[in-house]
Amino acid sequence: MNLQEPLPKNLILIGFMGSGKSTVGRELHARLGYELVDMDTVIEQREGRPISRIFEENGEEYFRDLETALLKELHGCQSGVRRIISTGGGVVGREENRRLLHNMGYVVWLHAPVAVVYERTSRNRERPLLQTENPVAKIEALMEKRQPWYEQTSHLRVDTNGLDGGELAVGILESARYFFSNP
Repeated sequence: MNLQEPLPKNLILIGFMGSGKSTVGRELHARLGYELVDMDTVIEQREGRPISRIFEENGEEYFRDLETALLKELHGCQSGVRRIISTGGGVVGREENRRLLHNMGYVVWLHAPVAVVYERTSRNRERPLLQTENPVAKIEALMEKRQPWYEQTSHLRVDTNGLDGGELAVGILESARYFFSNP
């Protein structure tokens, strides 16, 4: 990698659960060496319990408060450290979060079709929002609700269907370099 090529301070991955944020985050970390912050993992570690238990014991609003607090913390410690930040799928639900994300770096919206999201998430019992009789309908409703927020927050939308993490990482880096060298 040519370090003279312009890159943003942070690369931030948003998108619905199962869209590939964690996988692409690890690929970008391997290629750039930026610190990787998987927000869900950080919250689970700090709380000492999985997200599903946080939802069960304290509710979604409490979890969303934890996300906002972590975003504010990451935004406040912009001390020259470059990060890849992989967010939770619902982080864009709050206007404050959308503003913070958009201002923290280059925001990439990873998008996958409903069928792909369902296939990737259906075997995981740790997805509290999908513990319902009709998870496909829930995915469709949440994706429709969140789509304008993903669009508002992101600098780039990438469709992940049919691409592996390496291909996605290369495309994101090319786009970020172009974006920051042609203001």
